[in-house]
This record gives sequence, C-alpha cells and structure tokens, in this order.
Amino acid sequence: MGLRIAFLASEAEVAQEALDKLARRYGHVPPEEADIIVALGGDGFMLSTLHTMVDNPAPVYGMNRGTVGFLMNEYREDGLIARLGDAVQEIINPLSMTAMDRRGEVHKALAINEVSLLRAGPQAARLRVSVDGRVRMEELVCDGALVSTPAGSTAYNYSAHGPILPIGADVLALTAIAAFRPRRWRGALLPSNAMVRFDVLEAEKRPVMADADSISVADIDWVEIRINPQIRHKILFDPGHGLEERLISEQFT
Repeated sequence: MGLRIAFLASEAEVAQEALDKLARRYGHVPPEEADIIVALGGDGFMLSTLHTMVDNPAPVYGMNRGTVGFLMNEYREDGLIARLGDAVQEIINPLSMTAMDRRGEVHKALAINEVSLLRAGPQAARLRVSVDGRVRMEELVCDGALVSTPAGSTAYNYSAHGPILPIGADVLALTAIAAFRPRRWRGALLPSNAMVRFDVLEAEKRPVMADADSISVADIDWVEIRINPQIRHKILFDPGHGLEERLISEQFT
C-alpha cells in the first residue's frame, strides 16, 4: 500500500488550487485515515491544522501557500513522495492556558506559539507576575506580556524584542510588551516546566484580554500558563531546513 496523504488547504485561492493539483496527482484520503497530513497555506493555517488535528497521530508536513511560512516547507508539486520520505520530524509541546474572566468563568486553550496578555482599553495594564507560586514582580505596567515556546519565539515574541530560543532549549520566554514600569524591562527566561501566573490589577479600570494562538478571552482576572507535555505535535521539515536551522538563520537576517 502506498503512502496515504490527507491534503488540507487554507481558503486562499492559491492554496485551493494547490490542493486540487496535489490531490489529483498523489491521491487523497480523509485525515483520520492518513499516514501524513499535508497542510497548504501559511503559518496561521499550520497552527490551525495542528490544533484541529491534536488527536490525530499523523505528522503534518506544511507547504507554503501563504505569506511568511516559517513553519512551512517550500511549495513544489514534483517529488512529494520522496520529500515526505526524507523529511525530518520535530516534536513541539504546546502551552496550556487557563484564564478566569471577571464573571468567574474559566477558559482553557492551547497555544503552540505563545500566550499573550494585551491591554483592552486606553490605559496600560497592571499585572502581578508569579512563577511557580512565588510572586516575582508585584507590578508590571505595560501594554501587555507574553509567554512563548521556542517554536514561537520568532513570532510575536521576537517582534516584542524577546529572545529567539533554540528548539532544544528547555526554556520559555516571558517577554514584556512596551513596559512602562519597570522601565524597558524585557522579561525573563524560565525553565520549560515553570508555571507562570499573571494577575490583573485594577481589572475594571484597566481591562486586559488574553490570547492563545488567536483564541481570545476578554476581560480577564488572572491567567496561568504552563507547557503541556502530554500533547506532542509532530511537524515534518525538509532535511537542512528544520526549525533549529530556521531559528539560527533568523538571527542573522
């Protein structure tokens, strides 16, 4: 029996065209029957695919039909079976977010890149930062803050001047967004098994929202963030173009 492939594509026209061509050429099965899932789109679609397929054991191989494509491989129609056979697998554990809003409702979500807190009004947010149950900063006044995985460290984290983390590093990045007090505080590197908690101070006056890979929770009271080691996202990359190489290359561009 040949390799069973499930092709998934974003709604972009260029991705849908690629889906039609590849499915006709290589065959197509439903995701639950696939040996490998091929995602056609950009990084946002790859994240969406990983979230949707969280219970599917098949690895995901992305081909870029989007914009940035940091998590994607180069799009080519020829030689796909050979490329899939040679691909190198990376394992990514997502962040688990638990957030309680001011109505007392608890929300849970997973994030492959980062969990971010953002002010939702005209005034800066006031946050208390705790790590593993110990208060590390009584007051952080800022536009927001985020906790990033190594896989997500070149995304929003990097734009907020956070560090790029090697894939093999057992650390998380805690990065402030436009910190006002402490002035220009850039954040911290934390062990990957750390539990980070943000308590929103003056939540009524200074509302804050939380976002886990675009899953948003409004008007939060507190958020707890930690790695979920039980979930293992499997992503395939062409040899020599895996996440580790991309993270290194990004620092020299």
